[in-house]
Amino acid sequence: MRKGNLLNIRDLSVEFHTDSGIVKAVNGMNISLNRKETLGLVGETGAGKTTTALSILNLVPDPPGIITSGTVEFEGEDLLKKKDKEMQKIRGSKISMIFQDPMTSLNPVMTIGEQIEEVYELHTDLSKKERHEKAGNMLEVVGIRRERINDYPHQLSGGMKQRIVIAMALACNPEIILADEPTTALDVTIQAQVLELMKDLKQKYDTSIIMITHDLGVIAEISDYVAVVYSGSVVEYGSTKQLFTDKKHPYTIGLFNSIPSLTGDVERLKVIPGMTPDPTDLPNGCRFHPRCEHCMERCKVEEPGVYEVEEGHSVKCFLFDEYKREENGDE
Repeated sequence: MRKGNLLNIRDLSVEFHTDSGIVKAVNGMNISLNRKETLGLVGETGAGKTTTALSILNLVPDPPGIITSGTVEFEGEDLLKKKDKEMQKIRGSKISMIFQDPMTSLNPVMTIGEQIEEVYELHTDLSKKERHEKAGNMLEVVGIRRERINDYPHQLSGGMKQRIVIAMALACNPEIILADEPTTALDVTIQAQVLELMKDLKQKYDTSIIMITHDLGVIAEISDYVAVVYSGSVVEYGSTKQLFTDKKHPYTIGLFNSIPSLTGDVERLKVIPGMTPDPTDLPNGCRFHPRCEHCMERCKVEEPGVYEVEEGHSVKCFLFDEYKREENGDE
């Protein structure tokens, strides 16, 4: 995989030690991000997408979570080696996160203006009057009238709440926004508006985005590159065009085949057989082999390497071992 000029995650592994066993949530994750770029992380629930984002911000809850290996290199520095006080300066100012549910992301007893102002209070030396003025400006940036600055979250619709969360994330013009399924709780019309807003703000502020989702429609709408994640690691990586026109990995193909067709007349949707593996008892070899119709004997005992099938397009599958394996072993 190419090396990003802004963020490089290499061999990241995260475990959660619970009463029922060790949950291996992320297993050798490798992704990169360039400036002004959007990377989509797509996969089923439980694939390790959100845990990867929390690892970037060093927010994996400890206990029970432990980052067992890897590096998260941001602007040339490993964030995993930084102390909490140093990370506090980065969270919100350099890297921000938009959480999945705006209903639980906002404080119900603070006005939306106070919550945006709090970001400036933590990361700038602005006066109270200046913070209030900037908070009003941010409301207008995300399409909410400045007069609503003294409203409380319960007075806003779901779409407006998500816009407030986006305003908080963008307040200090961060280098990276981690968007964790930001449109899941919204209806289709509002979802389209929020995605359009994020695209516009990305262009305006030159922000890079990691978009976490299980919705391939969202990926097609906003992403430049896509990493398909299964059982905590990347199984296919490429540009959005490459993934949508020449998908390779059986899991990626299964995800696309499960999308309803507007033209075909079918009684049942195609599904990927089986269930996602238990993260406390992952299968040997290729993690996907129990569900794969192309499974070979070697898949059951050997973990496949990463093969570059064309420039910028790599896949983790023995079906493509005729391609030269990347020398550095990256995913």
